[in-house]
Amino acid sequence: MNAVESPEGQELQKMGSGAWDNPAYSGPPSPHGTLKVCTISRAAPPQPQPKKPEDGPREKAYRTLVSSCCFQICRGIRGLWGTTLTENTAENRELYVKTTLRELLVYIVFLVDICLLTYGMTSSSAYYYTKVMSELFLHTSSDTGVSFQAISSMADFWDFAQGPLLDSLYWTKWYNNQSLGHGSHSFIYYENLLLGVPRLRQLRVRNDSCVVHEDFREDILSCYNVYSPDKEEQLPFGPLNGTAWTYHSQDELGGSSHWGRLTSYSGGGYYLDLPGSRQASAEALQDLQEGLWLDRGTRVVFIDFSVYNANINLFCVLRLVVEFPATGGAIPSWQIRTVKLIRYVSNWDFFIIGCEIIFCIFIFYYVVEEILELHIHRLHYLSSIWNILDLVVILLSIVAVGFHIFRTLEVNRLMGKLLQQPNMYADFEFLAFWQTQYNNMNAVNLFFAWIKIFKYISFNKTMTQLSSTLARCAKDILGFAVMFFIVFFAYAQLGYLLFGTQVENFSTFIKCIFTQFRIILGDFDYNAIDNANRILGPAYFVTYVFFVFFVLLNMFLAIINDTYSEVKEELAGQKDELQISDLLKQGYNKILLRLRLRKERVSDVQKVLQGGEQEIQFEDFTNTLRELGHAEHEITELTAAFTRFDQDGNHILDQKEQEQMQQDLEEKRVALNAEIEDLGRSIVSSPPGESGPEATRAGGWVSGEEFYTLTRRVLQLETVLEGVMSQVDAVGSKLKMLERKGQLASSPGMGDQGIWEHLQPIPAVTPAPWGVQVGQDCGGGGAVKHQTAGSSFVASPETSSGHALHF
Repeated sequence: MNAVESPEGQELQKMGSGAWDNPAYSGPPSPHGTLKVCTISRAAPPQPQPKKPEDGPREKAYRTLVSSCCFQICRGIRGLWGTTLTENTAENRELYVKTTLRELLVYIVFLVDICLLTYGMTSSSAYYYTKVMSELFLHTSSDTGVSFQAISSMADFWDFAQGPLLDSLYWTKWYNNQSLGHGSHSFIYYENLLLGVPRLRQLRVRNDSCVVHEDFREDILSCYNVYSPDKEEQLPFGPLNGTAWTYHSQDELGGSSHWGRLTSYSGGGYYLDLPGSRQASAEALQDLQEGLWLDRGTRVVFIDFSVYNANINLFCVLRLVVEFPATGGAIPSWQIRTVKLIRYVSNWDFFIIGCEIIFCIFIFYYVVEEILELHIHRLHYLSSIWNILDLVVILLSIVAVGFHIFRTLEVNRLMGKLLQQPNMYADFEFLAFWQTQYNNMNAVNLFFAWIKIFKYISFNKTMTQLSSTLARCAKDILGFAVMFFIVFFAYAQLGYLLFGTQVENFSTFIKCIFTQFRIILGDFDYNAIDNANRILGPAYFVTYVFFVFFVLLNMFLAIINDTYSEVKEELAGQKDELQISDLLKQGYNKILLRLRLRKERVSDVQKVLQGGEQEIQFEDFTNTLRELGHAEHEITELTAAFTRFDQDGNHILDQKEQEQMQQDLEEKRVALNAEIEDLGRSIVSSPPGESGPEATRAGGWVSGEEFYTLTRRVLQLETVLEGVMSQVDAVGSKLKMLERKGQLASSPGMGDQGIWEHLQPIPAVTPAPWGVQVGQDCGGGGAVKHQTAGSSFVASPETSSGHALHF
């Protein structure tokens, strides 16, 4: 059915289009400044349609209620993910600020939670644990004065292994030679349990891994190249008895590769698990030394073991590495990882469980938020660096949750296996490595999470200076970077070739790059450069400092300074927009004004009570409040206090009841004064050096008294409108009730007078000057018209479908 065939369309053709116009928007102003909004009341009621039994009033109301509740619930759930990218904040600065502020508050809670989780995985004792282990195994010297850090040959390695290493690993007696009383278990420093047994492992290269020059083949019969996986020796050697002389692959050992000082090594090799006692371990090491376990083909030896301290619930996984380069000699290195693998032991750990649950909830919340934003903005969403940062933080967080679950299951498996076989090697190296990487990932994630705060505070002028400056000068810096790194890498190549064979800081090209950055910061060793090349060394240093430090670096700073000045000047000339501070000030002023209005109401009631009368009638009480200028809704609120103190319910306050009411009002007045003093004595302060209404008007300012008066009127207007709207809703409810009863439909000829008779029981909404008028202004049919200070709206029934109210 089109618009013409419908009853509304036929009525529109009869009455003309002008009857549907809203004079408040399309027509000329009404007389006396009154704006009217009219509706059409049809003279003939619609023909009753046959209804199905299930479409009764109760079923229809129930379905309407259910759908309304579902809509409100869905709307509330959708509002949880309201952001500046999902809400229409382009033309509403206040909504933008409020949404950003809500996002910031939620994100601060998330940031606090992730900080608690990150720092909950660390311990202040971890550093001292690492320090005491390193001092024991790295700095303890043998009788010949060889410590691990001082190893420079294979002979030094055997001196260390048979002396300081065994002494440090096996602690079974007190310093007075009394037994520790823990059986065969070793407790290093009496506190740290040695988990399982230590393992020695070496990697070798083949004899034919390199080619000897033909001029030296008669004198040099064997050649062992630097280590690489394709040159690794896998054949048995020596006595051929036991695992120490037989090769095992990385998969067989369940090991992992290691990045050493010289190169990267695989997780396989020839290994020996030391026995559980010091004496047996000494004999095993003696057999290895006599069997020439280390020879020219050896390229690296690993010593792996793990300890656990129950006092602080920390594992310390140690790996001592001695590399034997093809040049001869030995290069010691070490890796000590102190990690927390068992998470839930103390009360603090159980508090961390709660933080982890909250963290997972936040991740789900932000995943949904990003999905909504991607759905709305599509690929344009990735054009913002802040959105990409959001995705990075979420992805890292999801990986962290997955690894946390994996780590917990793997630790439980390893601990169960170790308890079943205490005399085997406990390989915690794999877990310690990934736990360290997990901690590193969390550190990076926490860094990005802190940087993300700029996303929520960037609407402030001061906060936008940094991002605007970097964005503005990005192209200039990119062009400058090309010129800078051409010169920088040219000097890096020069330094590597000039000093690479003599100065450690220039021994590799990567070290050259970092050394030159250190020179810019003032950290350099000029004597080493000068000793390496007494002519080109000073020339390199002087020209590098001049061109890179004095010229290029200052050009870089000049680009940033000029751009910053431009951005600051532009921001200073921009129009002030709504800031968070303005929003807080508005809330402050509104609270202060409401407190003052409440104080005035209390004062007016006190004036009524101070009339000196022995008894106060309810009608006299309300009439006096009307004379003092209170609206009907305010009088209704104040008379509630009258009813509360009217204990006998006779609508009369006697002397005793007046005293109780007076005391209660005085307490409220004192409390309101205290709140007002806390908020501040004035709402708006005049500029310095000016005072009075004339000065404030001349300077574009409004005095505090004028501002207060105007705001008070606005608040009163808002309150009155709320009361009017509530009465309009009551009119609509009354009309719906009449329709359900069939009273309107049963009177086909009922006109305006009939409707008005049904509406008579509804009380007046507001006192003068807020009035209620009834008339024939809309061209037919009576209507209830509420008039408010220069504007009015008319409520008239539409019998077509549910008597609606039009404004």
